[in-house]
Amino acid sequence: MSNLLEINNVVKNYGDFRALNDVTIHIPKGSVYGLLGPNGAGKTSLIRIINQITMPDAGSILLDGEPLSPKHTADIGYLPEERGLYKSMKVGEQALYLAQLKGLSKSEAKKKLKYWFDKFDISAWWGKK
Repeated sequence: MSNLLEINNVVKNYGDFRALNDVTIHIPKGSVYGLLGPNGAGKTSLIRIINQITMPDAGSILLDGEPLSPKHTADIGYLPEERGLYKSMKVGEQALYLAQLKGLSKSEAKKKLKYWFDKFDISAWWGKK
C-alpha cells in the first residue's frame, strides 16, 4: 500500500527552541492516524506545517506522492482545539479567517459564509464573541 502522507526529516525551530527534531512519519492510504504526546511535544507544530500555516525549517512533506503545496490545502481538514481560536475575534471574523486559510478569497469566503450562516439560522452570531 502506498503512503498518503510522508513527513521526512522535518525540523522546526522557534528561536532557540527546537519544537520538531528530524521527524519522519509515513501514513498509508486508507489509515486513521493520531498524534499523541504531552504538551510541548510538537504535535501542533507538525499539524500547522501540514496545513501550511507555518513552514518547516528543514525536511520535506509529500501528499499522495507530490511535494506539499498551497493547492493541497483544500484537501486537508484542520479543526484547532478551543484555545486555537482567537478570543478577541468575533464569530464571523473567525469563520472568515479560517475560510481564507483554506484558500478562499475574502469576497468568496464572505459569500459562502453568509449562505451557511443563513441556512443554519445563525446569522445573529456573526458579530458575537
